[in-house]
Amino acid sequence: MAELDKRYGRFGVATRAEPGVMDEGLRSYMLGVYNYMAAGIVLTGIVAFLMFSMLTTTDPTLAVAKLRNGVMLTEMGRSVYGSPLMWVIVLAPLAFVFFLSFRVYSMSVGATQIAFWAFAAVMGASLSTIFLRYTGQSITQIFFVTAAMFAALSLYGYTTKKDLSGWGTFLFMGVVGLILASLVNIWLQSPSLYFALSAICVLVFAGLTAYDTQQIKDNYYQIADDSTMLAKGAVMGALNLYLDFINMFQGLLALFGSRE
Repeated sequence: MAELDKRYGRFGVATRAEPGVMDEGLRSYMLGVYNYMAAGIVLTGIVAFLMFSMLTTTDPTLAVAKLRNGVMLTEMGRSVYGSPLMWVIVLAPLAFVFFLSFRVYSMSVGATQIAFWAFAAVMGASLSTIFLRYTGQSITQIFFVTAAMFAALSLYGYTTKKDLSGWGTFLFMGVVGLILASLVNIWLQSPSLYFALSAICVLVFAGLTAYDTQQIKDNYYQIADDSTMLAKGAVMGALNLYLDFINMFQGLLALFGSRE
């Protein structure tokens, strides 16, 4: 299951902004948020693919274990993917989010940005395991489906005049429930529970995509006069949307991805 952890430390809760004309400052701010998020996803994808490529081979003389279709693990690959170290890699982003949640407001703008890029890289290492389970074509298809869903939901959150702040508590409880159930299923290994959690994950983070977009937009009005908070807010908003995207992607991949 994806990093169902971000709601343990929300990066600020904005009050509902008064309706008004969207000014150039808001558009620039939101563009910065989306640019950070997109760059983070690209970095994650590059790290995931490079790590998988480094730990696998098609040369039988370098292989120690067969995976599929001529792809084999190297000695280093077996030491990473075939040992408890894999769990450290998979769960590392969880610890990273806890760290950011508690320290972000005491960090400088530069440190906040570095932490975001480091988190995206760590998430890439964690996500490299999807190449062990799903076909490359399936991963690509689900990625573009997720991108289309995310764009539509975020656009809704940005443009709707409906106050979505009431969704927050319900969605937060949904994430907490997913975290707990996912941890339990590590030991139960129940396919039916895994399927149900994947479906709920997609629904919860679809709602959070719209909710977070509106909160980011509204938060702009609370910090518009503080350049330091604007810079931090753009990174923190990007992190929230990044996690929404990644969790939706992994949920859809679990539901519809073609396994190797």
